[in-house]
Amino acid sequence: MNVTTKAAARTVSRRKLLPGFGITMGFSVLYLSLVVLLPLSALLFNSTGLSWAKFWDVATDARVLASYRVSLSTAGAAALINVFLGLLLAWVLVRYEFPGKRIFDALIDLPFALPTAVAGVSLTALYSQNGWIGSLLTPLGFKVAFTPLGITLALMFIGIPFVVRTVQPVLEDLDRDMEEAAATLGAGRGRTFLRIVLPELLPPLLTGFALAFARGIGEYGSVVFISGNMPMRTEIAPLLIMSKLEQFDYAGATAVALILLLLSFLMLLVINSLQHWARRSSR
Repeated sequence: MNVTTKAAARTVSRRKLLPGFGITMGFSVLYLSLVVLLPLSALLFNSTGLSWAKFWDVATDARVLASYRVSLSTAGAAALINVFLGLLLAWVLVRYEFPGKRIFDALIDLPFALPTAVAGVSLTALYSQNGWIGSLLTPLGFKVAFTPLGITLALMFIGIPFVVRTVQPVLEDLDRDMEEAAATLGAGRGRTFLRIVLPELLPPLLTGFALAFARGIGEYGSVVFISGNMPMRTEIAPLLIMSKLEQFDYAGATAVALILLLLSFLMLLVINSLQHWARRSSR
């Protein structure tokens, strides 16, 4: 290869596939403003009709606090369970070959395509006292539908793809030579997983947890049927917001939504900090 050819190759390699920083950054900021910042600004604007005293009374009402507790606890529990189940599913899909693997892999994305209301109706029909599974659990003293357990189950259903699809590509790119080297040096399977594999999978696991948790906090369609919507017990915050909107209490609904938004941002900030720490620790 002569000098001219090398220079031409370097010139091509330096070309950007997308326009320069100014254009792409401007488009990104515009898109972010239209899709995210403007709706959030409208939320803050609608809350200005409340005085601080009224806002505090609405935000700290016993029914509102109970809805926050139900939403956050069930979303957190579902996301935490999905971390373990998602890791197991991703491991099976990446490390093993079996008949029907492509179909099994495609089924992971079913909660993305299925309307959430359909999922809620299906889960309620299965786990109610007269359902196929609920009729077997009720004599044993287990009640799933119309309890926080049912809400957690619904949130597990809609959140599992986030964990699997976040962990799966990282697991596929993981260098297995290090695992073989650890086994050659006498490390057992458990020690190899904890010292070699898990540190590499910790950042995507935290990302999957954050995505599943964020989705669970705002989930409405799959939960509203199986929860039973009992105030102080199984009423979720999104349902309470809808109830206030139906009563034309727009300021109250905005106050509840704003507190829920702030809680979500706070939790995501903590999780993102943990992700940053995990990435630095794994280097």
